[in-house]
Amino acid sequence: MDAIFKQQVYEVAKLIPKGRVSTYGAIAKAVGYPNHSRHVGKAMGGCPEDVPAHRVISSSGTLSVPEFQKRLEEEGITVENLRIKGFKKLFWDPMNEL
Repeated sequence: MDAIFKQQVYEVAKLIPKGRVSTYGAIAKAVGYPNHSRHVGKAMGGCPEDVPAHRVISSSGTLSVPEFQKRLEEEGITVENLRIKGFKKLFWDPMNEL
């Protein structure tokens, strides 16, 4: 995975507003690699602190990193059994929002 791809992923993730979430797949599509959601996940695993990795989740609305639950709840997002309650309403699609 190259540095340009990672930087593009981070720039899109930084645009996700507080109280909203996006998915690995949506970000992959937004940076021009629609079938690379796993690469987005790997990039997010080592992202800089200024990137809100806790706002990027799986397409099923499930947290991939349980430790992110607290940060999401601090933004007003309800999480039950590692699933975002009202996921479809909170979903931020970079293809529509940018």
